[in-house]
Amino acid sequence: LARLEFIINNNIGIHPKAILDYPNVDVDLKKAVESVARGHASPRAFYVDKVTEGIATIGAAFWPKSVIVRLSDFKSNEYRKLIGGSRYEPEEENPMLGFRGAARYISEDFREAFAMECEALKRVRNDMGLTNVEVMVPFVRTLGQAKAVTDLLAAHGLKRGEQGLRVIMMCEVPSNAVLADQFLEYFDGFSIGSNDLTQLTLGLDRDSGLEILAKDFDERDPAVKALLSLAIAACKRQGKYVGICGQGPSDHPDFALWLKEQGIGSISLNPDTVIDTWKQLAN
Repeated sequence: LARLEFIINNNIGIHPKAILDYPNVDVDLKKAVESVARGHASPRAFYVDKVTEGIATIGAAFWPKSVIVRLSDFKSNEYRKLIGGSRYEPEEENPMLGFRGAARYISEDFREAFAMECEALKRVRNDMGLTNVEVMVPFVRTLGQAKAVTDLLAAHGLKRGEQGLRVIMMCEVPSNAVLADQFLEYFDGFSIGSNDLTQLTLGLDRDSGLEILAKDFDERDPAVKALLSLAIAACKRQGKYVGICGQGPSDHPDFALWLKEQGIGSISLNPDTVIDTWKQLAN
């Protein structure tokens, strides 16, 4: 699993709309864009080149095994930290529930920026031949968003099934699990984001820093496990991929074992927990 926001943050550092608005930006921002984009045909070309390079490096390293690339999932407060970000991003009271994920990609305000991500992914798959790279869409709130974002990906040359492309969805909103079968009409499987799913199911802000709330954050809560069971069962019924990429299996070996018993296809683990968790699951 690769996350585009890490590539953008580490290799680019500038808000994509500042790249697109160049040279019609203020003097300091113009200098910042010119500084990083030097040697490229244009700032836009620089952005696409860097995203392409980051994806291709990971895709090539694991070829021919599948590499799931999650589209950028910066929240507005995180986008504001990029150079030029404060010019383009709203100050939201609760960015965790704000302008992010599929809603951002399909909005008129962000479509041009999203097109650059799609261009990079298409280049990696079609021009470089790294067809092991797959696409994952985060934070899809509604069935309408599911249709709109997959239609938009197809319009950018990333159509499900073409050259074996799988488009996976992050299952991290309770609606995703409740309507799992319907969401799977638009996607080739789920990668369960148990961190967000837990906080949205239990109504907890995992970033609040309040100990009184933190103690109740537990992926093993019966309500969370009920939703996880729905999501896993739907994928199994339809013969589609299902994995989990949250923190829970690393923190709780018993949770990893429960997921295995439910029929999960893959589990993401922190490096320091891999061996111990493998041993427990093997036993």
